[in-house]
Amino acid sequence: MKASVGDVLIVESPTAGGSRREGEIVALHRSDGEPPYDVRWSDTERVALVYPGPDAHVEHPGEGGP
Repeated sequence: MKASVGDVLIVESPTAGGSRREGEIVALHRSDGEPPYDVRWSDTERVALVYPGPDAHVEHPGEGGP
């Protein structure tokens, strides 16, 4: 998984009917765009260090996600 500042990290629930969480990537800790990322979560506006798991994906602005 590679990302840039400004991309959106989306974490889907692994269970049917579960929640979805998304946030903006505000900082990278590696120059190659690999995790971990500092993410500002849209539901709380808090920034957290995130190591995304297999239930997460990155959307790049302008790609026209779902």
